[in-house]
Amino acid sequence: MIFGIPKEVPMFRMIPECRVGLSPRGVRELVDLGAEVYFESNAGAGAGFSNMDYQNAGGKIVYSKAEAYQRADVVLKVKAPQPEEYKFICKNQTLLGFFHLVTAPKELIKVFSENENTVIGYEVIQRDNGELPIVVPMSEIAGILSVQLAGRLLESVHCGRGILLSGIPGISPAEVVILGAGTLGRTAARSFSGIGANVYILDINKNALERIFEHSNGGKVTTLFSNHFNIEKVVKFADVLIGAVLIPGERTPTLVTREMVKSMKKGAVILDFSIDQGGCVETSKTTPCGEFSYIVDGVVHFCMPTATTLVARTATHAITNGVIPYLQCFDKYGVKEAIEQCPELQKGIYLDNGNVVKEYIK
Repeated sequence: MIFGIPKEVPMFRMIPECRVGLSPRGVRELVDLGAEVYFESNAGAGAGFSNMDYQNAGGKIVYSKAEAYQRADVVLKVKAPQPEEYKFICKNQTLLGFFHLVTAPKELIKVFSENENTVIGYEVIQRDNGELPIVVPMSEIAGILSVQLAGRLLESVHCGRGILLSGIPGISPAEVVILGAGTLGRTAARSFSGIGANVYILDINKNALERIFEHSNGGKVTTLFSNHFNIEKVVKFADVLIGAVLIPGERTPTLVTREMVKSMKKGAVILDFSIDQGGCVETSKTTPCGEFSYIVDGVVHFCMPTATTLVARTATHAITNGVIPYLQCFDKYGVKEAIEQCPELQKGIYLDNGNVVKEYIK
């Protein structure tokens, strides 16, 4: 089996994409099985991995994006190919990455279809128990990262409220509202409460809320059932609002309306981590110039689809840990048989030999 690792092309001019499809350690594991791995020169530089790191792991360097694609049976991406990459995608090739095709350009789906590609999205690989094995570690990263981001955006120089998340003796801490009690929301709740913020988390899953309640000693985190009334109530006093809503593969429902945003405190911060799949806040958007934060109605918005690229080395290790078992199966059995033997990979297929499998992207 031959794997190709092209250097990622940024989605936005202002935001570099520093993650890479596989770390040198992952390359070593594949090479030890007898696979060949070609990587584009400097593909891992943004994450702190040198060409020598990959070569020492047994990878073979190529000096053009075209060659990284064209030599490969399986192309390992982080994000969906950008328009300038479409011409490099080969016939009958398999591609893996966080593709989020529900919000991707229709032209990309057309390219995949015409090239009879098999396309597997990390965000829709799902085990029988509902777990998303590659999304989970990335969500954990985003949940922890949310504290760093919120703290910075709340600063006065960023037009935030000018408050500390933790407060100090005699001055109250920030009020943090989290929509979604999945991995990202749960990790964010633990992180914010750990530094002393007042945390409220909402979800429609009672079991998820009970789990958080139990782990928070029955009081450090307030749990609420997610409905229009409760959301409208809590956003009014939120200093920080975290969007952590996920329906695997599908467009995220809008839970926070523009009128709710208008009711928020001036200088409050919204971090919408659901933006990959449309966002759960009506005023969330990805700006054409790629600015990752902007202000609407006096509220600071952070809507960066590639947020974990801010900690690219950690994110690349997380991607590698999640995907290696599947790549080992590809090398052992071939793509087709590996998919047949692995139900969770089957759930991750967007297109099978060019045929669209997921109805919601047609």
